[in-house]
Amino acid sequence: MRGALRLVRFRGAAGGGPRLGLEEAPGGDLVDLSAAEPELPRSMREFLEIGPRGLELAQRALRSGQHRVPRGAARLLAPVGDPQKVICVGLNYHDHCREQAAKVPREPLIFSKFPSAIAGPFDDIVHPQDTSELDWEVELAAVIGKRGRHIEESVALEHVLGFTVANDVSARDWQRRNGRQWLLSKTFDTFCPLGPAIVTREAVPGATGTPGP
Repeated sequence: MRGALRLVRFRGAAGGGPRLGLEEAPGGDLVDLSAAEPELPRSMREFLEIGPRGLELAQRALRSGQHRVPRGAARLLAPVGDPQKVICVGLNYHDHCREQAAKVPREPLIFSKFPSAIAGPFDDIVHPQDTSELDWEVELAAVIGKRGRHIEESVALEHVLGFTVANDVSARDWQRRNGRQWLLSKTFDTFCPLGPAIVTREAVPGATGTPGP
């Protein structure tokens, strides 16, 4: 975990707008980055666009020992609330293919969720009255922190800032309608809870492009 950060967005006990923060440890107290480094934006998307400088300031705030917020005094939000896009890969586990009585695809099945489907890690998932077959799947979400096009596989991980937990919520009955187009079934409001934290890729052996310990 050396050098890894746990980036979060939260609201304090007094409410107000979203703030950037860090988890000191999984489930631990928070560092209020918006107080420690006022020059940082409060949107995670804008923070990621700063690049390495933003992560350096976050490390400095973590080392300072100041601007701590008790976990119980904060409401955690989705770590990224306004991405340009959410790209998903379907039927990417053999067990899930068997569960859905589907053939293992020869090529990745790509679909998307609208940013309006994003919810916080502890928010309620709204059960639409239009479906009687609500389902969910825990997923690993890669958070892109560096722009690029036509990226070679050998350097792809250089564009990944880190990883977070996603919940792929689906209306299975809608997934069978309209020629089995998945978009309608996957992107109702609250159908993409994220978080609680983005763990930067230093925490994952091999994700930085170098062998793990």
